[in-house]
Amino acid sequence: MTATAQTADEGGTAPRLAPMPQEWTRALAVVAHPDDLEYGASSAVAEWTAGGKEVVYVLATRGEAGIDTMEPGEAARVREAEQRASAAAVGVSEVEFLGHRDGVLEEGPALRRDIAAAIRRHRPELVVTINHRETWGDAPGSPWNTPDHRVLGRSVLDAVGDAGNRWIFTDQLEQDGVLPWDGVRWVAVAASPAVTHAVEVGEEAVRKGLASLLEHRAYIEALTDEDPETYARGIVLGGLDRYARLNGGRRSVAFELFPC
Repeated sequence: MTATAQTADEGGTAPRLAPMPQEWTRALAVVAHPDDLEYGASSAVAEWTAGGKEVVYVLATRGEAGIDTMEPGEAARVREAEQRASAAAVGVSEVEFLGHRDGVLEEGPALRRDIAAAIRRHRPELVVTINHRETWGDAPGSPWNTPDHRVLGRSVLDAVGDAGNRWIFTDQLEQDGVLPWDGVRWVAVAASPAVTHAVEVGEEAVRKGLASLLEHRAYIEALTDEDPETYARGIVLGGLDRYARLNGGRRSVAFELFPC
């Protein structure tokens, strides 16, 4: 957490996360797999769409390697359908899949190119992505992050710059007719161990965020023997309550914010 992103609470002692910027109308959320946004960030998306903001989802893979008991082709079909239903639960109607292979995302020009193309097409002011850092927490012994998340998050941060440079991936401009887009003002990284900003979420956004995770029922049932609703409530409410302690006791989704 950076000192510039904190404010003091009313007593002047506990740190508070800064509020997320609101001066935007369109966001592009780019993640690696179906369910990446639903493990916490989707309640913020629900809050945004309810307020009239437009959000589009772009996924690098279809999550075909995510269910051990399901053949990849079938898993891709099931998980894509679950992701579309999950997005609809929080007011997102446009979901794109880039078709990269699940589990073996490669950092480099090919992935950056596809992400830059999406940014140029949708022209967002805010880009949302998933934790690109090595671990899920900042304490010693925190769980190791997966390669896909690390690669995807870094590639998004790089592709934002690519999208605004007319001399990078110039064939997109010539063949697809898109224009460079340097209008991204912030990249918000969900589930980062170094959060700086927060979105306060109301009861309806919490309900929608929980519903969005529950749409990934096939994935959840393969992941745990716990009742899916009990599991989802623990994940979603646990995260919102954890960040509430850094946001005046109000349930929140937190991000590490990079200005562009």
